[in-house]
Formats: sequence, C-alpha cells, structure tokens
Amino acid sequence: MTFLYRLIMSLIILWVASTPIAFAEEEAAEGEPIAAIYIPIKPSFVVNYGGPGKLRYIKADISVRVKDSATANQVRHHLPYLRNNIVLLLSKQTNDAVDTQAGKELLRQAALEEVHAVLEEQEGSSGVVDLYFDNFIVQR
Repeated sequence: MTFLYRLIMSLIILWVASTPIAFAEEEAAEGEPIAAIYIPIKPSFVVNYGGPGKLRYIKADISVRVKDSATANQVRHHLPYLRNNIVLLLSKQTNDAVDTQAGKELLRQAALEEVHAVLEEQEGSSGVVDLYFDNFIVQR
C-alpha cells in the first residue's frame, strides 16, 4: 500500500507542477507578452537648449519598452544612433515646450517617433512599444 500511495502522490505532484507551465505556454502561443522588457538608455541625457542667450539645461533619463528580446538587442545595437537623434531633439526645445505637462508629453511622443524612425530605417520594423522619461530636470 505504501508503494501505491507514493506513486499516486508523485503523479499528483507532477500534474500540479506542470499546470502553470501549460498556462504560460498558452499565453505565449496567443501572442500576449508574458513580461515587459524595459531598456534604460544610459548614461543620462544632459543637453543645453533654447538657443542663444542664457544657458539652459535638460537632464533626462529615458527608458524604452520593447515587445521582445530581439527588439531589445536591436535597440542596444543602434544605441549611438538613437542617442544622437534624441540629443538633437532635446536641444531643439524651447522654454514653452518644457514648461507644461502637455509640452513634455509631446516631447515624449516625438522622442518615441525618433526611436521608431531609426529602427524602421535600420531594421525594417520597430518593436518598441513605448518610451518613458524616468527623470526629467530643467535648469534655466
């Protein structure tokens, strides 16, 4: 009886242990992402903006969310090109653009469009889902 009891318990444990794996495989098969992948773009961006006159600075920490690890590798590979375009975008800003929440949101969307444009130009498609400002400091 002890052997039969152990066999039944072993089968139950195997069944319970395999159930979450089956659900994870079903989610992956449906195309839903299992977990988000965030790529921080380091080091921080520190640029002067606003044209001639008094020097003004923006310091921004940026992360991008990607749909899969292949896109994460593409972002890492093209990081110098991405950083260049984001620096140029940040340096074109005016006081009006960085003063309001709406202006910062437009800047975030413009930076996301720059990232999409670079990846589509270089890779043919962009798997970047979104772009976030982790930190955004303006000094006038």
